[in-house]
Amino acid sequence: MENKKLSVKNMVCNRCIKVIKEELSKNGIPLITIKLGEIELNNDIFKNSESKIKEILLKEGFELVVKKEAVLINKVKSLIIDIIHYKKEKPDNQNYSDFISHQLNVEYSYLSKLFSEVEGRTLEHYIIEQKIERVKELLIYDELTLSEISYELNYSTPQYLSRQFKQITGFTPTEFKKRGGNRKKIDKI
Repeated sequence: MENKKLSVKNMVCNRCIKVIKEELSKNGIPLITIKLGEIELNNDIFKNSESKIKEILLKEGFELVVKKEAVLINKVKSLIIDIIHYKKEKPDNQNYSDFISHQLNVEYSYLSKLFSEVEGRTLEHYIIEQKIERVKELLIYDELTLSEISYELNYSTPQYLSRQFKQITGFTPTEFKKRGGNRKKIDKI
């Protein structure tokens, strides 16, 4: 029996996985696997339920990604979110470009160019924005020092983290904490 892997846009957290799993199950559509940005099911089930699946996903704020390039971009985004927000293991000595390229088995130069064309910004900038969003989250929790946050997100120094944070947000980490700064939704970055 052949399986069908579907790329799902806006699926960025464990709650997203839970919602999709529950909604598909409620509608009698069994999954084989589900992870950030992707669901896998039996190909025959997909063919018989494609419109229902699309309807369920749209109702919950998700959508199927069908263009090959868009699927690849969605996989890149899901992988980055996994690494930064959910601590998917990336060797400390490996940079993002090598890790992403290795995980997706695609040349990084192609991914980077495609990402820029589709998203209108560089892949590097997207990674930085995700890291800064994670820094905001950790600052709000107020459980780690800036040095610990810097270490956790692989910044070379807390000073470098602070400079980059100010460039992106307009505030230092301390100012952000004092003001009770706003966070963005991960899928809106």
